[in-house]
Parts: sequence; C-alpha cells; structure tokens
Amino acid sequence: MSAISLKCPNCDGELIFDPGTQKYKCEYCNSLFSEEEIRPLEKETAGRPESGAGMLYTCPSCGAEIVTDATTAASFCYYCHNPVILKGRLEGAFLPDQIIPFSIDKETAKKEFLRFFHKKKFIPKAFFQKNQMEHLSGVYFPYWVYRVSMKGRMAAKGTRTRIWRGGDLEYTETSFYEIEREGDIELKDLTKNALKKANHVLAAGILPYRLEEAKPFSLGFLSGFLAEKRDIEKTEIQNSVREETEQYAQNMLRESIQGYQTVTGVRSGYESKREQYAYTLLPVWTLTYRGKDNKLYYYSMNGQTGKVCGKLPIDYKKVFLTAFATAGSVFAAVLLGGYFLW
Repeated sequence: MSAISLKCPNCDGELIFDPGTQKYKCEYCNSLFSEEEIRPLEKETAGRPESGAGMLYTCPSCGAEIVTDATTAASFCYYCHNPVILKGRLEGAFLPDQIIPFSIDKETAKKEFLRFFHKKKFIPKAFFQKNQMEHLSGVYFPYWVYRVSMKGRMAAKGTRTRIWRGGDLEYTETSFYEIEREGDIELKDLTKNALKKANHVLAAGILPYRLEEAKPFSLGFLSGFLAEKRDIEKTEIQNSVREETEQYAQNMLRESIQGYQTVTGVRSGYESKREQYAYTLLPVWTLTYRGKDNKLYYYSMNGQTGKVCGKLPIDYKKVFLTAFATAGSVFAAVLLGGYFLW
C-alpha cells in the first residue's frame, strides 16, 4: 500500500511521528521536527510522483502504521518499540546470500565510541552527554562481496648491465631480455557498498570485515536491528570492479619481475575464469550529532571489529583557550628567562 512519505531535510531519511515527544522523528539521524516545521515538507512531498512515495505497513504487535522508504527492510515500531521485518523486502532476488551478525552489543559500542571520542581534545562537552548515546542505532547495511579467478599474462623488455675493468680499459656489457610472466590469480572479499543513500566515506571507512565469519542469511539475525535493502545492482559496479581487480593482478605480476636494471614496454592481459558476487548484509553501529553550527555529524562503527569512522565537531572555544594558555606559558617562560639573564 502506498502512502506519502516525508523526507528529513537533513539526511533524506524517513520522518515518523513519535508520540513520546509529539514531534516527527527521523529514523536515521534522530532529528525532531514540530508540526509547524513539517507543513512545508508535506506541501513539497504532495506533488511528488508515486515512485517517490513511501510504503505503509501495519505493526503485527500493536497495529500501528509504519511508514518506510523503498530500501528499508527491517525497522522498529515507534509505538510499541518491537522490531518489524517488512515482508516482501528480502525475498527472491533481494534475499541476501550471507550476513555477518553483530558481535559488538550496544553497551560495548557506546563504550568504544566514547573511548574514541575522549582521545580527541577539542570535542564539544555536549557530545559526551548521556542522551547523545541514545541516538546509537544498529543497522545492517547491504554490500556486494566479489571474488574472481583469472589468468594473467605479462610481457616486457628488460636489461642487465655488467661493468668491469681490464688494465686501463673499462668494459660495459648490456644484456637484453624478453620477459614473460603468466599465472593463475585469485582475488576474494572485495567489498562494495550497495546502497545509494549511504554515506560512501563512512561505508568504506569501517572496512574491512572478517568475511570468513559470514553466515548463510537468516531473518532471525535481523531481530532487534534496522536493515537496509540494496538499490545498487552488480551490473552497475561490474566495470569498476573488473578494472580494480585487473590493477591488482597487474601489480602482482609486475612485482614478480626482479633483478633487471630497466623494465620497459610492459604489456598485460587478463581473462576471468570465474566471477562471483555475494549479496551481503554487514553490521554497522551508527551515531549522529547536531553541532552548534546546526550541522549534522555522522559516525559509524564496524559492528564486528569496532573500527570507527566519522568527522568530529570542533569546539573552537576550547581551541582558543588552549592556544591562549600555551601562548601565556611561553610568554611567562621568556620573561622568566630574561629575568635570570639580567
């Protein structure tokens, strides 16, 4: 069933009415909007075509209506807080091949985020408030995991030079070689983002995952978490992935050519024997923070390894005070040094 879907003006996520605050809440960045702020968005959204509309579902636990966008596969009911897996979103061609379950729970994620932030000196004090960590969400994001077996061939020209002396004469001997390399190359676990609305810097910044720990997909893994469905097909990334793998293969073959003074005229060719794409859901803890500049800051954490990525806000008042204190200390040291010199 179709319904008008309101988009968050900050991150383009879905806005859901939150009865606790009596405001509209973004399911991604947790921004809140009053009814007055929503009215211009309703007018803007009302004229959009059907393809941009959201999807309306009924919570099986309390009967509340849940509005999501086209890529959300699992969500929460904002009334009873039960997790909801949206029927039909992960079926057929959109059924994932594999999934890496969350191995870091929410409390551990909070501690790791805070440990990461406390290492930074100039973060605003409000960043460490308890309610800030309530914005932490566990989300399964879609990725394509690629592996390929290929045969590679490389040809080049090389030289080796030998110099020696005989009496008063110096001799130079240059040998010319035709170099050939050939080998079977297997590359695996190349990971590519499969969601257009994902922040590409954050999506790539928390890689890699230990993909050998992936498990066959089961809906049970989604319970208690948000999940996204892919909207980037493998046909859209095939050319870039093949270029990337061929570059890897070329570097490997080139590194095998050793012991020559010069190597020129390098020519190479590659033939894929087997390609495999695995549609994979990977665990990500996401966190947002709205700074005093009204800018929204995004952070992500690898839900398996704990690697954190994101751009931190800066409290320029702290920067100024630190610089002022440092300058004051230097000035006092100079005066004191001058006093003893005199």
